[in-house]
Amino acid sequence: MTKIHLKKNDKVVVISGNDKGSTGRILKIFKKTERIIVEGVNLRKRHTKPNQTNPQGGIIEKEAPIHLSNVMLIDAKTGTGTRLGGKLIVDEKTGKEKIVRISVKSGEMI
Repeated sequence: MTKIHLKKNDKVVVISGNDKGSTGRILKIFKKTERIIVEGVNLRKRHTKPNQTNPQGGIIEKEAPIHLSNVMLIDAKTGTGTRLGGKLIVDEKTGKEKIVRISVKSGEMI
């Protein structure tokens, strides 16, 4: 299991697969399987029986998980995909060191 550098609500772009080029927000992260669910990407149809929340039943479109390697974080400055890096900074208030995520493309903090 590798370290996951993406976080919930990060904006990502799909770089491979059927939905290549589409963008969305991360809704959920599955650490064990290294997969994520991205809003509006990799939609699958599911047939459901009528129930309390959906009394009509029918066909529902739902996002399916995709692998982490198929997405790239969107750089806020350029608006394109970028790799992530880490930088050690010292917090001015507390004096503690912490690692922040930076964009490799623009060098800005995320």
